[in-house]
Amino acid sequence: MTKTELYAVSGVSGRTGAAVARTLLAAGKRVRVIVRTPDNGTVWASQGAEVAVASLTDMSALSNALSGAAGAYIISPPQYSQEGLFKQAEIMADTIAEASIKAQLPKLVGLSSIGADRSKGVGWIGMNRALEQSLEQTGLPVTFLRAAYFMENWIPMVQSALKQGSLSSFLAPLDRKIPMIATDDIGRIAAEALNEDWNKVRVIELEGPTSYSPNDLANSLTQSLGKVVDIKAISETDWATALQGSGMSATAIGGFIEMTQALNSGHIDFIDSAEIDRRKGSITLDDIVTEILS
Repeated sequence: MTKTELYAVSGVSGRTGAAVARTLLAAGKRVRVIVRTPDNGTVWASQGAEVAVASLTDMSALSNALSGAAGAYIISPPQYSQEGLFKQAEIMADTIAEASIKAQLPKLVGLSSIGADRSKGVGWIGMNRALEQSLEQTGLPVTFLRAAYFMENWIPMVQSALKQGSLSSFLAPLDRKIPMIATDDIGRIAAEALNEDWNKVRVIELEGPTSYSPNDLANSLTQSLGKVVDIKAISETDWATALQGSGMSATAIGGFIEMTQALNSGHIDFIDSAEIDRRKGSITLDDIVTEILS
């Protein structure tokens, strides 16, 4: 990577955007972080990044933030507390697309998810599909990173297990392994993808070094803590109750349930195609457990 390119990065208050920005800065790239408030940019300015303040629903401000960049990393952050989170995701997707065209952005990498190729029955992932559909229509070179299940999704469950002594899982059966990936790996691969050249639209599927089951997580915790950590699957009939008090709207809870059912049934999975680029991270589930416990 050379020093001359400037890359715009959204979502730096979250895990993947922060990882993208850190990776690019470490490689000597110029980085412009896109934040909602000036305060959110202070830590990045101290690391040498430019700061642009823009909402993902403000086309003018966003196009200004993207202007002059050699590429951009884009996420469409879900508004889980809102009843209209799916409509909000469509508005953000359309605004991002319009702003990218106006800014004459040469290329962009958008965070998506496995299952975004499915037209229905995927819950929250429908928001990723909305972003893909809007950006596909721009005619710009776009890379969609269809990431596997985030390893960090387990953090609340692990924190609860440390207090209660047992681990609960929405994923089932407990011995079924599925692809998972750490958010730092997503950020690193996204930064690498931004430095590549491609035409039109491409898809990169992301997974960790191996697949994991809920039982694997329980075993990792058992080894790390030196005591047995039991795990149980939460019955589907109890999912809505278990999510009460989470701060999610009723619509968001419904979307989570549909998505998790699709994960458990295999409806959400990687595409079996030689034309799809699949890349693996290096961070293991044991690494994430160590991070949580440290």
